[in-house]
Amino acid sequence: MKVHALLILGTAILSAAEPPAIPVGTIVQNYCAAERADEQSLKGATMEVDIQASLPKLQKHGRLHALRHISTLGRITYEKLFFEGDGTVKNQVIARYLTAEVEAQKKESPSLAVTPENYKFKYKRRDVLDGRDVYVLQVTPRHKRTGLFKGELWIDAATYLRVQEAGYFVKNPSIFLKKIAFIRKYEIRDGVSVPLQVQSVVQTRLVGKAELTIDYSNYSTAAAPDEGASQ
Repeated sequence: MKVHALLILGTAILSAAEPPAIPVGTIVQNYCAAERADEQSLKGATMEVDIQASLPKLQKHGRLHALRHISTLGRITYEKLFFEGDGTVKNQVIARYLTAEVEAQKKESPSLAVTPENYKFKYKRRDVLDGRDVYVLQVTPRHKRTGLFKGELWIDAATYLRVQEAGYFVKNPSIFLKKIAFIRKYEIRDGVSVPLQVQSVVQTRLVGKAELTIDYSNYSTAAAPDEGASQ
């Protein structure tokens, strides 16, 4: 899926799908069990992030390299290492994007989970992603809440861990950001679903459309701080 296609994901007409071999409720139940274990495994983890961002209309670009910490309490913080490129991209796009993620997580945690408490699930199809058999489910939030999204959830058929999420946030995470559409990709490593890449198209109020690609690397489960690295 191309990143530009994210902008029309929410208006796509769903085609009829063959029913799954096992009930949708069982798929969701197994997924939730796998994600609960996965969430515990990610606490205390650290990973490097490389953020490439651009403002196509202004022909401006920037790149931020940082460390992403998930504390033992599940809080997400960023430690900036270096930046290169245009200051407008840094301040109006990357900084606001990361701040919105951290603030939404602080306010709403732990209720951002893709679970039946927060979402309605609808089976769409069986598919293959990067050589893995997957179940593709449509997810629709039950409430219009910061951090929740409408779109698709791709679940590995063998482990029931998530391997991809795609959609758009149903509530603006910041007054400076009008709409965020995204594709989040994960890789399954030692039984854990680890962030791999996020592609986003962000409609901002000040500088127009922005495009971001975030790549994750050097995942480590070494202990992370409980209360915030610098942002």
